[in-house]
Formats: sequence, C-alpha cells, structure tokens
Amino acid sequence: MISLAGKFVSLVPLEASHADALLAAAGEDRSTYAFTIVPRDVDQMRQFIAIAQGEATRGVSVPFATIDRRSGKAVGSTRFMALDWWGPYFGPAPSKELPPSGVEIGSTWLAASAQRSVINSEAKLLMLRHAFETWKVERVTLKTDARNRRSRDAIIRLGATEDGVLRAWQLASDGGPRDTAIYSILRSEWPGVRDRLVGKI
Repeated sequence: MISLAGKFVSLVPLEASHADALLAAAGEDRSTYAFTIVPRDVDQMRQFIAIAQGEATRGVSVPFATIDRRSGKAVGSTRFMALDWWGPYFGPAPSKELPPSGVEIGSTWLAASAQRSVINSEAKLLMLRHAFETWKVERVTLKTDARNRRSRDAIIRLGATEDGVLRAWQLASDGGPRDTAIYSILRSEWPGVRDRLVGKI
C-alpha cells in the first residue's frame, strides 16, 4: 500500500471510511464537475470506492483519498492508473512485481474549495515524484475531456506536453462519446516540472 505525504496534503489508500467526507466534498459546488464523473449520492460514492478497491486488488490502479492535512478531511480522490510494464518484443513478459515503466495520473476530482489550490499542486508533486523518482517511469500520462478547457490549461501549467486528441475515445460524463485530450511528461522533462511545482507551492 502506498501513502504519500507533503506539508499540505496526504494521499492515503482509498477506503470505505472516506465515503462521508468525500460525499460532503463532492457536494460543495457540483457546477465545477461539468466534464468530470464525480459521485453525487451515498450509493454512488460507495460504488466508486468499491470499484477503485477492486482495481487496486487486481493491480491495475493505485487509488487515493486526498486529505487536507490542515483539516484532516478527505477533499477528493485521485489515482495511478493504466500501469504499463515494458518488455522485449521477443522474450518473457516483464514481472509486475517490478515498478511500472509508464503510468497515468487520473480519475482525479477535488472539492470546489480545493481546486486551483496548494492541495492540487502538492498532490501532483507527490504523485509525479513517486512516479519518476521511486518507480523511475519513463512517462506519465494525463487525460481529460477535450471540452474541459480549465483542466487542459491546468495540465499545461504543470509543464505537460499535448500529444493530441483521440476522437470518440470513451464515454463522456454527459453520456455521449468523449473526445479525449492526451498529455505527457517524460523522464527528461521531470526536473523542470518538479521545479515549477515546488516554486508554486
């Protein structure tokens, strides 16, 4: 189990005990979730957590509750997902006991009061630092609904590079086909991204 802690935020394994605080966080201002799937009632929140825990058990994601260290309350959720292990074309598949070669940071949402705050910046710093400095990945991927200009601008401010838009890539939060904008940060770019984030915090 992975836990990550900074000065303002802790990322801890997502558990059923976080449901009530997360539901309160999700209810602050739902207008900020126009392009994001965020549970809206207790049943959806329990299902959200159960699905995330199932992914963790299968080793396909690492879900976190985002904790504001000043209040001790859960203010959102995020996860490592799409873990990818690189191996030779001919030869044995790489062991999944080893750290991944690439990973996505996604399924991220925050209470309205925590958006565009030190909470978000430090959470990204903690996750990117773990990915590049502990796992030593080659690439971190970030994706968002192509219509979500605020999210796209935030990803660019991190220092990520836009790789392109995949048309009708998945189901959107409004039920239609979603064009997905894809961004990446490479290992060689991490020092600059790290310095930018540290400066913001």
